[in-house]
Amino acid sequence: MLFKSLTAAAALAGTTSASPLLRRQGGGSGLPANATLPQGSNGNITYQVVPSSSNGSSYLNATVQSIPQGVNNTGSWNVTYTNGTEPYPGAHLILGNPTKNGTNTTMAWPGQPAGGLLIYKPTYQVESNFDFQSLNLALNQELIELDLFHNMLARFSTQDFEAAGLTADDRFLIEHMADQEIGHAIAITNMLGVDRAAKQCVYQYPFNTVKEAILFSQLLTRWGEAGVYGFLGQLDSRPAAQILLQSITTEARQQMIFRQFQGLPAMPEWFETGLPQSYAWTLLSPYIQSCPPNNPRIEFTRFPLINITNQPYALDGTPGINSNYTLTEGAGRTLQFTWEPLNKTVGYDGLYKTQSMAGEPKFMAFIDQLNVTYAPLQNISNNSASAVVPNGTVFPPQPQAVNSLFVALTDSNPYLSVYNLSLINNHTVAVGLYQAS
Repeated sequence: MLFKSLTAAAALAGTTSASPLLRRQGGGSGLPANATLPQGSNGNITYQVVPSSSNGSSYLNATVQSIPQGVNNTGSWNVTYTNGTEPYPGAHLILGNPTKNGTNTTMAWPGQPAGGLLIYKPTYQVESNFDFQSLNLALNQELIELDLFHNMLARFSTQDFEAAGLTADDRFLIEHMADQEIGHAIAITNMLGVDRAAKQCVYQYPFNTVKEAILFSQLLTRWGEAGVYGFLGQLDSRPAAQILLQSITTEARQQMIFRQFQGLPAMPEWFETGLPQSYAWTLLSPYIQSCPPNNPRIEFTRFPLINITNQPYALDGTPGINSNYTLTEGAGRTLQFTWEPLNKTVGYDGLYKTQSMAGEPKFMAFIDQLNVTYAPLQNISNNSASAVVPNGTVFPPQPQAVNSLFVALTDSNPYLSVYNLSLINNHTVAVGLYQAS
């Protein structure tokens, strides 16, 4: 298998480079039925308008009643549930009758509750160094995604994509996602200031086949999404946070699309994961090779990377809307891993070194959804160890460890929640990603 680990950033195969000028790939057996490829179109697909089949009906007139499972159909809401009588775990929290009416009628004006942090004349720009560095990291993430999606389309042929089960429509969707990244990058550039915002770099990718490229795209968008959720609510500029929110929710959909291209469960999690900026930067940095000298420096810690040597990768799935394809045995699986040494020169243009403020590693933290769960390290020796995937849940019966989750080696096991997760930085020795699906 060519794609062995997240930390093994292989050089680009041959001399092929990304082509931002590449447009739609068409032709071949994957051309959709309502698409044509005009002569001299340079590969641009022309889609015919599909005639409307609407009969004029709408969803405005309700005709069907639905009674939630466990609700008393006699009109009585005063039902007491026990663990044995609940229709599903946690039902006693969301079914029945509240013990008191919690309505507060204090209003700022009719129809608008008092409170909130509305700014009447917002300015969409950074307000602190925390804002600048956070958006600078987000911009570097958007720029590599823009290059990556174009690179995939430029490097691989129509036949390569079709051999992986991806049609012309799928390739068009990848290009559309690249176009989305143009918008995201421009929006963040405007908030940072065009004269000081980072510009595109030279990148290096660890794949040589279409399926490996799809896998890497799923991982990249996964930590890109999580890395923004982790700081979004802490930005000093709430207007900037609003724009970033409306871009990162699109990236979440991109991550799900790449899971579907892999033939994985589309969204096995109940909650998305937030990640500290230093974790996102650690995962991103191996794939940026060289940047313009005036690009602003990324000031977050670059931790040593964890390489899970028995990491499973989904390269055998068939593209589809959804599946219950499972990569691992789940909780109880023993992970074997190594990690980089401190003070190793890393990152683009040799400008960064691995760093950590923590003591000796004692735990592996599993960071996913709303939880941080720790497993004690075993067999520690020369920057290698093992740990067992914990049997944690978010709310029963939902397992904590699903999707592509994040792991870290820590010197202790502090209790942390989603809003103050960045406090884990002071205890972090190394950072990695584990595909638990």
